[in-house]
Amino acid sequence: MPSTLGTLAEAYLRARGIIAPLDQLSTLRFHPGCYYRATDKAPRETWPALLAAITDVHGNITAVHRTWLARDGSRKAPLKDPRRSLGQQLGSGVRLGLIDDVLTDGEGLETMLSLRSVLPRVPMLAGLSANHLAALELPSGVRRLYVARDKDSEGRRAEIRLRERVQTQGVDVCVLQPAYADFNVDLRQFGPEVLRQRIARQLVPEDRERFSMEPAS
Repeated sequence: MPSTLGTLAEAYLRARGIIAPLDQLSTLRFHPGCYYRATDKAPRETWPALLAAITDVHGNITAVHRTWLARDGSRKAPLKDPRRSLGQQLGSGVRLGLIDDVLTDGEGLETMLSLRSVLPRVPMLAGLSANHLAALELPSGVRRLYVARDKDSEGRRAEIRLRERVQTQGVDVCVLQPAYADFNVDLRQFGPEVLRQRIARQLVPEDRERFSMEPAS
């Protein structure tokens, strides 16, 4: 199965303003003809799709997330439900980088890839929804968690639930807050350099220095 480079999946992500180096992300793949059914009895359709491997705390793949795309890759496919997960997702997420002692968790895949566009050295994990963000299990060794929540009531509730749970494990929790609905909207509204500066102000000083906040190349 091809990687995302040079595919409609890359075209879709670039159209969303995402400049993260996709060649470093082994959890993302492209499928040129992924099956879709609106219901169990509906006829089977075939659409290009961005695939993301969902892994547990040990790095084992437990599910796959599918985002069906328009045939030119410019946007999501014009389907009633263009995003679906298949498999066991609870507690797991999409890893964007090798997990270290500092980790950033958030909801949507595009949201976290937007952050990775300006924080290319920070390990990230996408929960794929507010409920799954709240239920994420942290890999061992994480000492500081940044929660990149969406700017809505569901995002706030997910942040509170996750923070209350992991703080009992001795994890320091910080919150990254977008100016608009989520960090992909921020990226498209502000551009990467302004978003980089906004995020830098929300980081603990030692992390700001450690990750250097340099642009992705």
